Amino acid sequence: MRGAGAISWLLAQTLWVGGLWLLHFLVLPAIAKTGMASLLVEELSNTLRPLVVGLSGVCVLIQAFVLVRAEGLGSVIRDVRGQLLLTVVLVSVGYFYALHWLEEPQYWLMFGYLLMAFAGLMLVLQPVPERSGRAQL
Repeated sequence: MRGAGAISWLLAQTLWVGGLWLLHFLVLPAIAKTGMASLLVEELSNTLRPLVVGLSGVCVLIQAFVLVRAEGLGSVIRDVRGQLLLTVVLVSVGYFYALHWLEEPQYWLMFGYLLMAFAGLMLVLQPVPERSGRAQL
């Protein structure tokens, strides 16, 4: 049976990785195919993407907390999972910086969004951090 930390890890991972992929590769293309005006689709995209990136940042912080509790503080730098989480945090901060401070942020926003989505995909392939020999979170 999995502990609370492992369950929290999986739930947070499902929310942010699934949310990123679902929005970009399923929801927005489906809305575009329905025949809505392109400006409406663009406005929906400009509204929903920052929300999903913000959700991703919060979920990644939850995952980082679980990783630190299970494997120690050094795991954020040494472990592939920690490096991927750190990458996603930095890219999400850069996403919001570009959104609010750059004149023409479209390319950076799309690059950052897809970078987070592929980092999430790589994180899904990693094992769930669990404490060994100690009580679960």
